[in-house]
Amino acid sequence: MKAALKGTLRAGVLALLALGMCAGNALAQGGYPNKPVRMIVPFAPGGASDFVGRVLAPRLTEVLGQQVVVENRAGAGGNIGMEAGARAAPDGYTVYLGNIGTIAINPALYPKLTVDPLKDYHAVTQVVDLPSVLVVNSNSTAGSVADLVAQAKANAGKLNYASPGSGTMNRLEMEMFRRNAGLDMVHVPYGGGAGPAVAGVVAGETQVMFTTMPSAIGMIRGGRLKALATTSPKRVEQLANVPTMVEAGYADFVTSSWQGVFVPVGTPKEIIDRLHAALAQTLQTPDVIERLGKGGVSAVASVSPQAFAEFVANEHRRWGRVARESKATVD
Repeated sequence: MKAALKGTLRAGVLALLALGMCAGNALAQGGYPNKPVRMIVPFAPGGASDFVGRVLAPRLTEVLGQQVVVENRAGAGGNIGMEAGARAAPDGYTVYLGNIGTIAINPALYPKLTVDPLKDYHAVTQVVDLPSVLVVNSNSTAGSVADLVAQAKANAGKLNYASPGSGTMNRLEMEMFRRNAGLDMVHVPYGGGAGPAVAGVVAGETQVMFTTMPSAIGMIRGGRLKALATTSPKRVEQLANVPTMVEAGYADFVTSSWQGVFVPVGTPKEIIDRLHAALAQTLQTPDVIERLGKGGVSAVASVSPQAFAEFVANEHRRWGRVARESKATVD
């Protein structure tokens, strides 16, 4: 009797386990997604984030078997889109394309921010790496970082550097550079993103700036800007003749305006894992790699959601400290 009861209980437990595994597999493989997925991009069309989202969406649509729709929710330095993503239902049908600015820098700039990106989001995976490039006006006599430093020191307080805004990644990169090299330069913030700031350097309104590769690579190739260094750990293929900041003598100067996918806190682990796998597959697709590469962007997939979460936490600490030390503000 006891043996029969044990056998019945064991069979019931195994049945429950099997049912749970089947439900999980159905959710991960067949049940999700069964309707379109919205990808919130927190910036206007035409920028680096929009470019990445629109490269990923078509291939991700094929991998998931449901349409992925890019939705631009610009405003407040990316905070409007970040809040919209965090407040969405945690069901996997809204994903947020965050970046270093919204996730790692904005919390140090906006004391009344209603979203804590480390608490209100689950990290899924990094998707791209966007190194910056140090550029000068094409008429500049500076041919290297050392030349620029010498000119800045000989003309203390006279060289102007551009940025998309006081609290932007590119401004904070210049603050790091100025501190490391001991430079006195004047900050000229531009509104409207990197485009106007880059145009200011091209026009000679300012002399130098850090900017993301997609924002400047066309101007560099066209001879309208001169690239002195990139912030990548090694030389980038698109600018193979341009040294890195590390090669220029700044050992720890490796930065990236990375982007990654996040989902609202509470999203089931099975869905997070499904999205991670789908994005990793998307980022291995040759045409995605090629299209991103032409824009100066490298496709990067995190090993796991946990690995990406740890990376994000480190970036949050690093850039929050730089923002506070430089007394960066919201324009």
